[in-house]
Order: sequence, then structure tokens, then C-alpha cells
Amino acid sequence: MRCPFPRLRAPLLGVAFLFGSAAFAASSWDGKAPVDYVLSVETDRNDAIYGQGQTVTFNVELLHNQKPAATEEIDWTISKDGVAPIQTGKLTLKDGRGVLTGSLKEPGFLQCKVSFKAPAGATPASPAITALSAAGVDLSAIKPSMPAPADFDSYWAAQKKRLAAVPLNIRMTPVTPPPTRTGAETFSFTVDSIGAPSTGFYGRPVGAKPKSLPAVLFVPGAGVRSANLDSMAGWARAGSGLLVAEINAHGIANGESREYYAALDMGELKDYRTRGRESRDTYYFQSVYFRVLRALDFLTSQPEWDGKTLIILGGSQGGGLSLAGAALDQRVTFIVSNVPGLTDPTGMVANRIAGWPKAIPKGADGKPDPKVLEAMRYYDGVHFAARIKIPVHMEVGFIDVVCPPTASYAAYNALGGKKEMITWPDRGHDIGPQIWNDMRKLTLAHAAENQGK
Repeated sequence: MRCPFPRLRAPLLGVAFLFGSAAFAASSWDGKAPVDYVLSVETDRNDAIYGQGQTVTFNVELLHNQKPAATEEIDWTISKDGVAPIQTGKLTLKDGRGVLTGSLKEPGFLQCKVSFKAPAGATPASPAITALSAAGVDLSAIKPSMPAPADFDSYWAAQKKRLAAVPLNIRMTPVTPPPTRTGAETFSFTVDSIGAPSTGFYGRPVGAKPKSLPAVLFVPGAGVRSANLDSMAGWARAGSGLLVAEINAHGIANGESREYYAALDMGELKDYRTRGRESRDTYYFQSVYFRVLRALDFLTSQPEWDGKTLIILGGSQGGGLSLAGAALDQRVTFIVSNVPGLTDPTGMVANRIAGWPKAIPKGADGKPDPKVLEAMRYYDGVHFAARIKIPVHMEVGFIDVVCPPTASYAAYNALGGKKEMITWPDRGHDIGPQIWNDMRKLTLAHAAENQGK
């Protein structure tokens, strides 16, 4: 595990809290000069990693026009990654600075949230400025919140058998690559599945020879949208040495208008994250997992595939899909699973935050719905991770409030093969473009290594 760079302190402007910025700024403009407040909080250790019971110090700073603010009061909350135990209070800053402390007596994340409301006149009705920090505590000891069902393996073996009975019926249609992606032959493809088909874009370098190239599958993050032709073609063009496919999650058409996907997102697919959650047999993600497996079948059916190297890459929802796809298809040789969703959905059973998509509702008694709780155990990426023995690369943001790091570490710790975790203490769900650079370097390195075996 390694932290890839020194602590970030530069403020991020805009409504960034939901994506985990460590600093937040509020600004106004009176025609003469901006009035800026920048609030930040960070741990006293660069790697933000501590042991159980150790004191974590959170350093708070408030700047006004790039200088320490006058004596101001902030609100603070310290919690176990957003759940109990929760402490709250107020802190008066001196010369724009203050210190908060806390500790956690179990493995997990200690989260500190601070907020400040700019004084009247500083901005036109400014909302509170918020910043977030978190400390990882005994991270290698984070365990699954619930064990896998006794029939987890037999259940998914039966589902794979059902899927195998459906002919692939591959349809490929040439599409024109973007002008900047010359050197790639690109296609849209459709493969039959159970429920909606698996649909996406596929590319290969011009002149690719039979049985010569590794294959890469990109699996999608949450939402309703097209597979990305430009990105896929960029990976597949001449010189890459890769066959590349990217799918959408829903088996819908690719390359349509923005309005087409927005209508589906607000209509037919609005509730897909929780649809059918009452049963393992009806949950929507069963058909999504099938579409991932069908895309892997499609790639390995291509005559240019080398028959050796099959890589699956994804982040967020796609991070969870990459774990499930690799666990269910033994041909996969390498995984990148960044800020993975679909992991540890039953976290509330262990009194910790549940992983995305937080599909388990609670009743009036505050307890999780027992039917949904049981169904979600079959879709937990932690249990898929426990069945993975191939190399896995993972990246996680300590202040991710979408796919919480506790859930990511529960999956990471369950992995049984060679693994690497890159930590981003000051980032949330939107880790940034560096992950794409990492993905490409890791993919090419694994392909080269596997080719030599």
C-alpha cells in the first residue's frame, strides 16, 4: 500500500463535497475583488493511517482572501465513516487555525467533517462551506460484515449454466472511429444474454493478426449512458497491441443522443440500482453480471485474441463489476477495480456504513429488511473478491462518500492473490485522471508479462 503523492492542500472550487474535496471555497464578486473563504482539514500524518485506539489529530485551517481568517467559529462532526459513534461540537479558530482529535477502537475510518458559514455581506446568502478528512485505522483488519451464503458458489454456478445455454449470436457492425483515433478498426457489437443483450463498442489495431493480442474489457460506472467509442478506440489503435471492448450496463443502444440516455435515466431505468432487490433471482444486477460475462465471451471469441491474456477494468460500479466478472470467469488474468461499488452492502449489520448502492432499506424498527439483506449477500463484491486469486490493482479515496473506503478495504482484504492498493487520503470518489494513466501502464505491463509466460 502506498500513498502516491504528498498531501494536497489546494482548494477545489465548486460543489465538490459530494466527491470528497479536502478543501472547499466560497467566493463572491462585487466588481472589484473576490472575497474568498477557504476551509480545509487534514490529518497530522501524510498517509493518514493509524492503529486502533491511537489519537488522530485533525488540523483545521480557515483562510480569508488567502490569509488566516480572524477569530471564527466552526462546526465539527467526528464519526466512524459517517455512522455511530458520532460526536459533534463547535471549535473557535485562532489565527485561522484549530485542532480536533479523536480515535477509533476498531478497524475502519475515522471521519472529520467541518463547516463554516461566511458572515453576512461576505457573499450573497452563502451556504455553509464544508471540508472533510478521514483517517484509516488498522485497515488490513477490516473484514466482511457478513459471511458469504453457504450456497454462494453453487448459486452462481447454476446461473452461469443458465447463461451458457443461450447462444452468443454475435452481431458486429463497423463504425467510424473518431478522427483522432486513426489506426483502429472499430465496431458496435451485440451479444445475446438473459434479459437485455450485452452491447458495446469494440476495437482492434488495423492489421491485427490471428491469436496475437491480449484483450481488455472496460465495465461501466453507475448511470445510464453509452459505451465510450473515443476512449475505446484510443486504447485499441495501432501500436497499442490490445483488443478492447467497452459496454454499457443496461444492454441499451450505444452512440445515441444525450437526450435518449437522459430519458431512460429519468424513466425506465431510474430505479435500476434497487430494482428487484427483494430476491437474489430478481435483482437487476444479476442481468448486469450476465452482460459482463457475455462481453468477456465476445472478446475471447475474436480470432485476434491471444488465448492467454484477458483483463477487466472498472471504477465505482465498474469496480464491483470487475470483481464479479473475474470471479465468475476464470479466463480473466488481471483486474483493476478502483473505488469499487457493489461491495459490503450489508455493512449496517457490523455497525458500519454500507457500500454503494445502499440497496438495503430499514424498517420502522431501524433494522434492515431481512429479505433484501439476504438477497444482497449474493451480490457482494467482498464475497467475489474472496474467490479471486489473480493479480488485482485497486485505488481508494479516504473521503469517498459514494463508495466508502471501508467497503473497498473489506473487498481488498478478501483477495487471495497478488494485490496492490494505492491510497488517496485527500480525495473522494473522483480520484482524477491519474487513475487512467495507472490503468494503461498496468494493463500494458501485465500484457507484456503474460506474453512472456
